[in-house]
Amino acid sequence: MRETTLGPAGGRAPRHAIFVAGAAIAVIAAATLAGAWFFQLVLDIRPCPLCLEQRYAYYLAVPLAALVALGAALGAPRGLLRASLAILMLALAVNAGLGAYHAGIEWGFWPGPSDCTGPITDLGGGGLLDNLNKIKVIRCDEVQWRFLGLSLAGYNALISLGLAALAAFGLRGARRA
Repeated sequence: MRETTLGPAGGRAPRHAIFVAGAAIAVIAAATLAGAWFFQLVLDIRPCPLCLEQRYAYYLAVPLAALVALGAALGAPRGLLRASLAILMLALAVNAGLGAYHAGIEWGFWPGPSDCTGPITDLGGGGLLDNLNKIKVIRCDEVQWRFLGLSLAGYNALISLGLAALAAFGLRGARRA
């Protein structure tokens, strides 16, 4: 890393905070995606449409956060690092909201989108029994797995919120630079 000297307060230089934030977000987001794929492929817990949408923020966060960490290590312009961290913070905060919204649907606090909580209206042409055997609808309002009272959507909300806080930590470090 370029600016690893001790600062006036005796702490590491601000680029270290940016590097740590970027690396931590990349690793935690990758682990979260790996967990989601493990639940889907190994435990056969199929994701609903909202679950799949919640993965988008992680698909953005892994490479972008890794680039932030790399950029901090190689001395990239602070403006670029700040913009990247702001994008990460916004995407992860929105994802935390989406996870909370999904958890609220599961708890019955509000209705969900009709494409994953409403009735099945179109089974296509052909034999009804054949179509019913081929279709496996994963509903957004039915919890397939809980641990300590929280569903995967609830854990996603907490993880995304924590990652957004890490991005804010990195932004604070970028401002001190």
